[in-house]
Amino acid sequence: MKTDDVRAKFLDFFRSKAHKVFPSDSLVPKDDPTVLFTSAGMNQFKPYFLGMRKDVSRACSCQKCLRTDDLEKVGKTPAHHTFFEMLGNFSFGDYFKQEAIVWAWEFVTEVLKIPPEKIWVSVYKDDKEAYEVWKDKVKFPEDRIPRPVTVEDLLKSGIWFSPSTTEEKNRVSQF
Repeated sequence: MKTDDVRAKFLDFFRSKAHKVFPSDSLVPKDDPTVLFTSAGMNQFKPYFLGMRKDVSRACSCQKCLRTDDLEKVGKTPAHHTFFEMLGNFSFGDYFKQEAIVWAWEFVTEVLKIPPEKIWVSVYKDDKEAYEVWKDKVKFPEDRIPRPVTVEDLLKSGIWFSPSTTEEKNRVSQF
């Protein structure tokens, strides 16, 4: 499957879940003096996360991102890049973990047709809610949900992590 196909399928899938599709924002944010470059898909949605805008409750995008915080690792690991596109689906108080996890599973297994037996899930060690959704709702095998996973574990594995700006900022669920 080509990158363009994955991108289109992702945006179409979340459009079907009543998400408004947003275009990629500029790599140099126009209205955010707190960052030099757009480094994550959520950057353009900061006004929604902060409650300054309320006209959309669900959004999705394919955001062009530029990261410079670990330039010395680019080319030395498969997980470090400077430019990439980030697919993201966002809820601004409309839904939370259960829907996000179930939809992620549906997208990956039913739309992209990735065999479930090839998938592993990591859940932050204190996030009982996400763990229960994976185990009980999705029926994901417990032996493929390694625990405990800490922020340090995620960082060591090469997975970039940034806490959310919401009240849930200390809880991580990584798919």
